[in-house]
Amino acid sequence: MRKFVVSAGALALALLAGAAAAQSQETGIAEIHAWVKVGRKTCMLDHFHDGNGTGRTRAEAERAAIKSWIEFTAWEYGNPWGRYTIAASKKMTCSRESPSWRCAVEARPCRSY
Repeated sequence: MRKFVVSAGALALALLAGAAAAQSQETGIAEIHAWVKVGRKTCMLDHFHDGNGTGRTRAEAERAAIKSWIEFTAWEYGNPWGRYTIAASKKMTCSRESPSWRCAVEARPCRSY
């Protein structure tokens, strides 16, 4: 088994490089909104994004709505903000419109740093 020794300085540089790479994927537009720390993530204080989707089943419509939310949020603010899994204040509403389903989602965008 090989052992790798990494100095604290090298580790710090690697972590900074990773953070810089994530930040470089941002568009800068998120700065027009107020932010708040929520645990280890940063979320928009009171700005929500929406997503809408339809599908043959409710699950399919939910996935389409979330995909819509992710795509628009990432396009507007950058990939770090477009992660629905870490978004705050999520709300999903769905309705049956025979023979399909329609869902709408809203959430406050967050990033992991």
